[in-house]
Amino acid sequence: MGHSSAVWDCKAAVEITKDLNGVGQVVLRNPQGASAQVSLHGGQVTSWRNEHGEELLFTSSKAIFKLPKAMRGGIPICFPQFGNCGSLEMHGFARNKVWAIDDNPPVLHPNDSQGKSYVDLLLKPSEEDLKCWPHSFEFRLRVSLAINGDLTLISRVRNVNGKMFSFSFAYHTYLLVSDISEVRIEGLETCDYLDNLYQRERFTEQGDAITFESEVDRLYLSSRKVIAVLDHEKKQTYVIRKEGLPDVVVWNPWEKKSKSMVDFGDEEYKQMLCVDAAAIEKPVTLKPGEEWTGRLQLSVVPSSFCSENLDLEKGGF
Repeated sequence: MGHSSAVWDCKAAVEITKDLNGVGQVVLRNPQGASAQVSLHGGQVTSWRNEHGEELLFTSSKAIFKLPKAMRGGIPICFPQFGNCGSLEMHGFARNKVWAIDDNPPVLHPNDSQGKSYVDLLLKPSEEDLKCWPHSFEFRLRVSLAINGDLTLISRVRNVNGKMFSFSFAYHTYLLVSDISEVRIEGLETCDYLDNLYQRERFTEQGDAITFESEVDRLYLSSRKVIAVLDHEKKQTYVIRKEGLPDVVVWNPWEKKSKSMVDFGDEEYKQMLCVDAAAIEKPVTLKPGEEWTGRLQLSVVPSSFCSENLDLEKGGF
């Protein structure tokens, strides 16, 4: 029998274990049977399952689960750099570090805790990090699973440095889809985007929705707070709500690039799509003592061929 939400023990729904490499991982559960798994390797969500136990995030069958390599799949945290647009390693160092469980985090709004199982993680720079990126920061991440199965990530970056610094950021979200050719994204129409396949040339999205028939690697700018990813074959829609994250990265490597990646199967591009809530075009700048917050909420709802019932104009939280 399931527990009613009134007597559900949120703390009992959080389990701390270790993976095959001895790195800590946290499993969150809700009364309906949904779950999420978070690795201390990178603070990375590695699994998100619905109440039927069906996986919702893509992980490559060739993913490398060993430090310091980032795992191909789930939701890697890209910080303090996205891509290779700076002097740091690809997507920054946060996804390659071991995070700590934060037992005494600064208080969040009660809505971010009530009726949810959650874990708070903390990353501070090591001496090695400070050599390549000389800025002191505290990065706090809360991952929570709601009673309705929604997955929420809240990142808070505080400048504890004596000087101002800037960073870019993304939740590099690998969604699991049935067939990429049967997927469409709604909510990015009329947005400008930078196309990485054309030397970051700027274009304006002309279609009513984004569909896929070849490699896509785009950064959509100043996007809405709510985006829908419709999977026609599964008849389900991922609803992405975001705050503090104006940009959206849309990426599918397609056939040729898939074959060039050692940690990605040749045909796996058909079952995945990255749709990343991000702050990239205009980096976040923090003065000493300032804090930035970036929120991502993922939901799954039944869908038809259109998303008329989704108000893509509204903010999400």
